[in-house]
Amino acid sequence: MTTHALGDTGVLTGRSLRHILRSPDTIITTAVTPVALLLLFVFVLGGAIDTGTGQSYVNYMLPGILLITIASGIAYTAYRLFLDLQGGIFERFQSMPIARSSVLWAHVFTSLAANLVSVAVVIGAALIMGFRTGAGLGAWIAVAGILILFTLALTWIAVIAGLSAKTVDGASAFSYPLIFLPFISSAFVPTDTMPGPVAWFAENQPVTAIVDTIRALFAQEPIGSDIWIALAWLIGILLLAYAFAIAAYHRRIS
Repeated sequence: MTTHALGDTGVLTGRSLRHILRSPDTIITTAVTPVALLLLFVFVLGGAIDTGTGQSYVNYMLPGILLITIASGIAYTAYRLFLDLQGGIFERFQSMPIARSSVLWAHVFTSLAANLVSVAVVIGAALIMGFRTGAGLGAWIAVAGILILFTLALTWIAVIAGLSAKTVDGASAFSYPLIFLPFISSAFVPTDTMPGPVAWFAENQPVTAIVDTIRALFAQEPIGSDIWIALAWLIGILLLAYAFAIAAYHRRIS
């Protein structure tokens, strides 16, 4: 980005963040479902699930819950982008001397900020429920980096949905498969307890590598190749989603 584009992005991001601050129910709603899942699995189902890791169940499942939190939150990015398009904001911005890319980046940075707050709320709830980790500063930074990459990758997918949707419901509906994807991974139970075809899918989809990496960082265990698989998935999805989002944006404003 040029200095001009950065300045425009900062102004528009401030505008989007002010909208969220005026209706904090967005963040509250995003955090409610993951916290409810924590309560359900830890206090109702957790006692019947044997992960074979020796960890408390809240420690085992928290990485997957964090991904669900983000997958829930990015639906609002598509929703807000769709409303801006329908409200004619994009046309007004095009008539002003601002960088065109700043409109999209403002929504992306707003999504990143809102989702990180939701993640912090969920981690706080997990601590109350018994989550404990001896992870050092470096491990926490690595976890934060992975979650930021995950948020950016999904947010650019949300941008595509927001630009392409025909209805408000359609703008956010794309997030439903993303929310349920962690349930078919190692997020809640070991993949070797699943039937053959399901286990194969769970082992080879991106969420498992991401969850296993975060879990190992929290538990101070060897990460192995999981982190490289996770990064390859995240960077690949991010680059593809960004390219398709920019192409969709150019088609929409042309």
